[in-house]
Amino acid sequence: MGKHVEVDPALWEEFHRVVNMTSRELMEWLRTRSAGEDTELFPDQSGSQTARHVVEILQKRRGDMTADDERIMRKVVDRIHAERSADMEPTAGDEAWRHRMMTIGHDPLKPVPS
Repeated sequence: MGKHVEVDPALWEEFHRVVNMTSRELMEWLRTRSAGEDTELFPDQSGSQTARHVVEILQKRRGDMTADDERIMRKVVDRIHAERSADMEPTAGDEAWRHRMMTIGHDPLKPVPS
């Protein structure tokens, strides 16, 4: 386990603003996404390493963050901003794009709090 760090308050707020799925919603999505016709991964193996890390971050308190958590938070916030319009209004788009965004905790069809 890594050493706890003080996460930048602005990063903490922005991560929790743009990651608009709960840890439970994200885990359910990852399990659904990982289930195949003939196989299903163990729940803790569903989704990418980044996706599983996002679930862990969503379940932590701010004081329990590590440097690795902070790195993933920045990566996810940057990716969501790069792929979304500035207003972050609910947007229907390509299904594959929506599913990619959902694997990091952002559902483009859900509103993002202001």
